[in-house]
Amino acid sequence: MNMANPIHKQILSEQIKEKAHELGFDFCGISRAQALDEEARKLELWLNQGKHGEMQWMENYFDKRIDPRKLVEGAKSVVSLLYNYAPPKEEILHQQDGYKISKYAYGKDYHRVLKKKLKKLVFWLKDIVGDFQGRAFVDSAPVMDKIWAVRGGIAWQGKNSLAINPKQGSFFFIAELISDLELEYDNNPMRDYCGSCTRCLEACPTNAITEPYVVDASRCISYFTIELKDEIPTNVKGKFENWIFGCDICQDVCPWNRRSKPHQEPAFLPKEALQKMNKTDWQEITEEVFNQLFEGSPLRRTKFEGLKRNIKFVSEIKHSDKI
Repeated sequence: MNMANPIHKQILSEQIKEKAHELGFDFCGISRAQALDEEARKLELWLNQGKHGEMQWMENYFDKRIDPRKLVEGAKSVVSLLYNYAPPKEEILHQQDGYKISKYAYGKDYHRVLKKKLKKLVFWLKDIVGDFQGRAFVDSAPVMDKIWAVRGGIAWQGKNSLAINPKQGSFFFIAELISDLELEYDNNPMRDYCGSCTRCLEACPTNAITEPYVVDASRCISYFTIELKDEIPTNVKGKFENWIFGCDICQDVCPWNRRSKPHQEPAFLPKEALQKMNKTDWQEITEEVFNQLFEGSPLRRTKFEGLKRNIKFVSEIKHSDKI
């Protein structure tokens, strides 16, 4: 579909942003669908250095990952959306010395929550412009989410590699709508506001942020507790700081997250039973309780055996600590 009239493009783009906010998305930016040549070189180097660990899927569909026009035929635009998941302070689960899970996993699986909203956006858009070629993505296809958020002017990529918005920090899910609609592009990528700050690098207990803007995923606590299917290497024992699913350390220390605001999504709130879990409850969790407690939860990814492995790993004291 070709919308040649620039006034129409501008009006439609504004309407899309208004509808996105109505659906609960905090920020929306639009960029031209084109090949990511510079990012392709960086990604290829990162993969060749093995920084993706055993996540072999990151090597797949490389050509689609770096060019959205190969995901959607005739693609002209990428609508990038940010959806807040920062919990209210009183809902933060890991008080004091308890076991910790990433904030994004407190409630229901974000893929389901956001895809419902994206479907509403697509149906609404088709009512306005008629049929068009387009696909919605929520961290479920070879799309370089953070890059498109930067290009859409709604974030910059921080030294911890995460997308950061100056108004609300980095506790966001990223989604996209890639389509053949010609829209008004936000041609002012956001500047980098990290400055001289290195708190995320200094705080990472496994040194996964090897240099500013470069994360060795194979050293990350999130990788060890979610993606890695084998035993966790002993050389990182004692470094997990009680994280048993994911890790938020580099976000928690980021000064920009002082500006984060509590989300307004009921689906992301933790179940009451989860809020009451103490260390003993975690250590004695049964598969039946796991299935009930985490039905429809991101924690299902690690499976019961994986969660038990993680709990055991962070609970054991290194031999050198006993001496």
